[in-house]
Amino acid sequence: VQLQASGGGLVQAGGSLRLSCATSGSTGYTVAWFRQAPGKGREFVAAITWSGGRRYADSVKGRFTISRDNARSTVYLQMNSLKREDMAVYYCAADTKSSIGSDWVLLTNRWRYWGPGTLVTVSS
Repeated sequence: VQLQASGGGLVQAGGSLRLSCATSGSTGYTVAWFRQAPGKGREFVAAITWSGGRRYADSVKGRFTISRDNARSTVYLQMNSLKREDMAVYYCAADTKSSIGSDWVLLTNRWRYWGPGTLVTVSS
């Protein structure tokens, strides 16, 4: 399974950005977005199962939306009302587990596949 995140860039606070995670060599996987700000650990942002079940971190609920197009093998993260604290490198990850109501989704070492990150910079 290969993952490739894209769509990062520079945006003003309050603005929007859409990230994409292209997956190859896989079907049926749960995909998640994590982010890592400078000097901080990698944190869970959102996850989506193959069938469309979703889970969000409290810090992004109501502002971010995760979706997927299985025909295009792509998962999206629509980010609205961006804040300075959203600035980070965003990574997508995939795994075969689908019980996203459990806390394993929050742990980076429980996700089997990772792609390189894409940088999101939010200016004030």
